[in-house]
Amino acid sequence: MNPPTALSRDLPLRAEQSALLFIDVQNFCVRREGGEFKDASDAEIAGKYGYFFDQLKNTAIPNMQRLQSAFRDAGIEVLYTTIESLTKDGRDRSLDYKITGFNVPRGSWDGRVIDEIEPGEDEIVLPKSSSSVFVSTHIDYILRNLGVRQLVISGLITDQCVESAVRDACDPGYLVTLVTDACTTYSQERHDNSLGAIAGYCRQTDTRSLIAEIGQ
Repeated sequence: MNPPTALSRDLPLRAEQSALLFIDVQNFCVRREGGEFKDASDAEIAGKYGYFFDQLKNTAIPNMQRLQSAFRDAGIEVLYTTIESLTKDGRDRSLDYKITGFNVPRGSWDGRVIDEIEPGEDEIVLPKSSSSVFVSTHIDYILRNLGVRQLVISGLITDQCVESAVRDACDPGYLVTLVTDACTTYSQERHDNSLGAIAGYCRQTDTRSLIAEIGQ
């Protein structure tokens, strides 16, 4: 992949070389009844995960919907990745996921992208069995075939799979834009710390600014 003419991350998107990637916005880790939370008590949901679910409902998901609509209208590719094993029993998943206890069986409800940003019939969905989409899928191959050089990232969780995707997209030569109000984690502190940690790897902007940019 050839480097851009201007060596800077702060370049506006060019529609013909851009793509929007949603990370793990799926039933497993968004829904109260999803696999990640099915064993949590109502007290834990209200306390430990209260911030997370509030941010999802009131900020992150509405902004994801706005981004999805705007990028589709601009003719820009929209892709999705989900935590999902290639097998029913998850024997193919990463050691980290095995230790954590994450197994989203192939073809399960947990592995589906949430209805609010349901993929279009010709949009690409990549199941992954590790934290980084660049480790356990062929996304780099796909993005290169699509002619993508500028990758916009949104999704879950800011300081886990989103951060992994941001970092791992840089070395292959992608210019990464992270939409800071279209991703979230389990506390404001964790979210802010992650944004600070990866500031050197990506351009960071908000939903309104990015939509205005691609609308120019």
